[in-house]
Amino acid sequence: MDLNQKNLSVNINEKANLIWAIADKLTGVYKPHEYGLVILPLTVIRRFDAILADTKQKVLDRWKSAKGTPNADLILKRTAGYNFYNVSRFTFETLLDDPDNIEANLRDYLNGFSENVRNILQKFKFDAQIATMAEKGILYIVVKEFTTPKANLHPKKISNLEMGYIFEEIIRRFSESHNEDAGQHYTPREVIRLMVNILFNDDGELLAGDKTIKTIYDPACGTGGMLSEAQEYLQSLNGSAKLMAFGQELNDETFAICKADMLIKENDADRIKNGNTLSDDQFPDMTFDYVISNPPFGREWKNEKPKIEAEAKRGFAGRFGPGLPAVGDGQMLFLLTALSKMKQASQGGTRIAIIHNGSPLFTGDAGSGPSEIRRYILENDLLEAIVALPNDIFYNTGIATYIWVLSNKKAGTRREGKVQLINASGLFEKRRKSLGNKRNDIPEDAIEKITKIYGDFRRGPLCKIFNNEEFGYTKITVERPLLDEKGNPILKKGKPQADSARRDTENVPLTEEIEDYFAREVLPYAPDAWIDESKSKVGYEIPFTRYFYKYEPPKPSAEIKDEILALEKELAGSLKEVFGK
Repeated sequence: MDLNQKNLSVNINEKANLIWAIADKLTGVYKPHEYGLVILPLTVIRRFDAILADTKQKVLDRWKSAKGTPNADLILKRTAGYNFYNVSRFTFETLLDDPDNIEANLRDYLNGFSENVRNILQKFKFDAQIATMAEKGILYIVVKEFTTPKANLHPKKISNLEMGYIFEEIIRRFSESHNEDAGQHYTPREVIRLMVNILFNDDGELLAGDKTIKTIYDPACGTGGMLSEAQEYLQSLNGSAKLMAFGQELNDETFAICKADMLIKENDADRIKNGNTLSDDQFPDMTFDYVISNPPFGREWKNEKPKIEAEAKRGFAGRFGPGLPAVGDGQMLFLLTALSKMKQASQGGTRIAIIHNGSPLFTGDAGSGPSEIRRYILENDLLEAIVALPNDIFYNTGIATYIWVLSNKKAGTRREGKVQLINASGLFEKRRKSLGNKRNDIPEDAIEKITKIYGDFRRGPLCKIFNNEEFGYTKITVERPLLDEKGNPILKKGKPQADSARRDTENVPLTEEIEDYFAREVLPYAPDAWIDESKSKVGYEIPFTRYFYKYEPPKPSAEIKDEILALEKELAGSLKEVFGK
């Protein structure tokens, strides 16, 4: 992590700490796991208030003449300088002038926002919290806390980038206190930067054009961190370029924050949709230039099963034509959704960066849903690379995670027919202080190194390159004859009958001829065996860890003995200090 990033991180944590400290005023009325119900929406509202402060009076003056006219909404947005406004006479500060009517005045203030902001606030269900705080006598106190310097969220003090981080940090704390899965909302920014670097790595010339417009989509967008980071990155490459962000999010609170963040950054916030992506795709007929996502893994899709299975029956007319994963884990459904959003290669194609845990690499036998999904991806040459990330870099899990990079732009390039595996599991630095399960960070120099390995596309200690078919195999069923009491094969119509108790299977690599394999690996040990070709199935798996496994011989017994003796001596000395004997 470079100095600028460290300073940014410190500033964000300090501001988030100050805002979260306001929760002290909620003690007694709210339980700790409920603090976010108040802190989250008020932070969003305060940010809107601070942004609109400089043009507030101009908007009020313009409202007098524009009220009731057909173009009032457009006129007021132009006057405010943003795609939202507030026509209430109140601000956060002036609400404090009338303590006795704080509840009614706060509602008046919130109702003064433009419709797009009111729709966002409805997702927080904040009206119920206003009533609760008013009833318990803390509403005025809490609003006052949000007018103090510690809650100064004016753009001159807090940039849009910093504000996005602060939103996510507050959500993380709320999720932790609620014993929820913070990781479903929050992907570490260094992971996002790596994904974005890879997404745009080969597109430098394409993105360098004047006023280039591209689209990016996240089917599980959370607070919008991935979309925002991608936009920031593209701006750094080409100030005239525009990246139009689209996303869908199930959780109401994180959806509201994502939409608010997009609105603040002058994006079209209507491109952020609320709903279950798996059962209710809000972008059914759209394709995008880029797809980026960290979908939940290990989450069952039992509740969405009827709609998903109905769409699967439509085959490739829907998203799930290649197959369906086990109902206990829906992450590959998001992968299929991402693939369904690819533009045709003739239209420029699409690149995807999506995070998975290890299970999509190998779960499912030949012919199963997961194997068929891998088969579809590899036989259609859609997989560019898989990057193994370090453990303990996510807030909610310490398990192995991987970035899958997919595209339909490989034809005619050096990547055609090949898959690159990058082992970045050792490229990390320890955190001084853990955040949940996050004990490690990927430093900036590691991000650059991984990106370079991906871009160079050359074999090395951390990079292996395979042909697509090397991940495939044919699962053959090997039969042995059913024997009578004398040990002779039982025949039926002149053919030996199979003995199910002696049945076995073999996985034959696609790179080998089945007959050659059978003659070499089976017949020498079972001369009477044969293959039941009607049961043969093609499968695919990517045993990532096996490819990078390095054998480390055990220590010599003498060395182990010396270590044990040294430990015993150290322990004896410690006991002597404790007991004084």
